[in-house]
Amino acid sequence: MDVQSLLARITIRAEQCGGRPCIRGMRIRVTDIIDLLANGRTAEQILVELPDLEGDDIKAALHYVRRLADHPVLAA
Repeated sequence: MDVQSLLARITIRAEQCGGRPCIRGMRIRVTDIIDLLANGRTAEQILVELPDLEGDDIKAALHYVRRLADHPVLAA
């Protein structure tokens, strides 16, 4: 699956989870997935803990966060 298709899995709705990025309209936030990974869970463990998720959802969360972190810094 290409990056654009993965990123299409990320939804942002003002009325859901305080406008935080979620996966496919569910109340599973991108930060939930990143927190689990950061705390040592494997993708396989996350998929067991959150059975509504798909492997591509985890990839989408990682691509989303990567894009947020990759921004230019302009020197004044």
